[in-house]
Amino acid sequence: MTKASGSLQDLRRGIYVKAKADTSWRFWGLYVHVCKMETLQQAYSLAKKNNGAPGIDGVTFEAIEMHGADVFLQGIRDELTTRTYKPLRARRTEIPKDGGKVRVLSIPAIRDRVVQGALKLILEPIFEADFQPGSYGYRPKRTAHEAVDRVAKAIVEHKLCVIDLDLRAYFDTVRHDVLLGKVALRINDDDVMHLLKLMLRASGKQGVPQGGVISPLLSNIYLTEVDRMLERAKAATHNGWRSAVEYARFADDLVVLVDAHPRYARLRQVVPVRLRQELDKLHVEVNEEKSKTVDLGRGDSFGFLGFEFRRVRSLRGKLRPQFTPKLKKRTALLAKLRDIFRRFRSQPVQRVIELINPILRGWVTYFAIGHSHWCFNFIRQWVEKTVRRHMQRARGRRGFGWQRWSRQWLYETLGLFNGYRVRYFTPKASPA
Repeated sequence: MTKASGSLQDLRRGIYVKAKADTSWRFWGLYVHVCKMETLQQAYSLAKKNNGAPGIDGVTFEAIEMHGADVFLQGIRDELTTRTYKPLRARRTEIPKDGGKVRVLSIPAIRDRVVQGALKLILEPIFEADFQPGSYGYRPKRTAHEAVDRVAKAIVEHKLCVIDLDLRAYFDTVRHDVLLGKVALRINDDDVMHLLKLMLRASGKQGVPQGGVISPLLSNIYLTEVDRMLERAKAATHNGWRSAVEYARFADDLVVLVDAHPRYARLRQVVPVRLRQELDKLHVEVNEEKSKTVDLGRGDSFGFLGFEFRRVRSLRGKLRPQFTPKLKKRTALLAKLRDIFRRFRSQPVQRVIELINPILRGWVTYFAIGHSHWCFNFIRQWVEKTVRRHMQRARGRRGFGWQRWSRQWLYETLGLFNGYRVRYFTPKASPA
């Protein structure tokens, strides 16, 4: 969970222990902890660390610091304690997606980010105790790499029938009444529920805003019952040292893997039906165009968290999972880098490298698992050639300057990113 100061951390730990020990306990008296200056200060520190653009009111962190953060937080605390706090409308901005589509982000004002963060600090340990092992999205001490590892291990265990579900506009279709009902199963505090209702109404009649501090927690709460159904399926099909079903969910990205043995043929038909039934209860629509069921045993592939999964035969003749960066992810990266080289064509190469290095570092760090070496080699060669061409054009010459600049000079003198190291993953089945 989020690291906090001593007393706040002790409070969160105590809440988690109680929630874990008694799964039916409804917590009360939480609102006073949300209003504490200690909680608000921690929420402000986290919001400032994440930085981000200002909300609809245009207030920036620099302006807040100029007048004093304590004064700013005291004003928020007074509004909360007097029950006069009302969140501002979020500023909406569009982020380009693949295929010419856009993702709409809702950016709350900093004051609202602080209040959302304070509420999340208190609610998170309660629902973290309820979340299931197969849920990885936006949870403390859990990463996308662990979700990828879980899927790869399932493939090793011969779970080759993959149900890949795409949820249509999930964040925009969350029903507020259903979500509040799920929260109320664990929260018996009218002030907390009223505050949460105000936050949800500020984003519209339905949906949780992508960009809100508390939205990831709420989106996981909404789908927890789907995870529980899959956990029950795992328990029901457990045979000896493993089950016939495995799943991994990262926010709204969900894959379910079923054993390919003929005895589980009916299970491969039942699981998709049960999944859709649970999603129908939540009024979550499945995008049938993007959803599919694949058979890895027949050479099919599927995508999960930016990786393309398939089963291949190794050089030693053994079947193993292979997961590499999806082609469209590599294409999107090169398009982004190409745009920087084009816009800064007249700038010194050091300036271009300052811009592309963080992009390369973040992209490579994420995909540096599995079998990404061929993709990384392609990207490194492309970047090297483009940097060389940039320097040649600056001198009014053609070509790439192979004899003028060595590869060692590019990386050691210019400081071009060179951390293309892959952490090879060798998943093993659970021991008998």
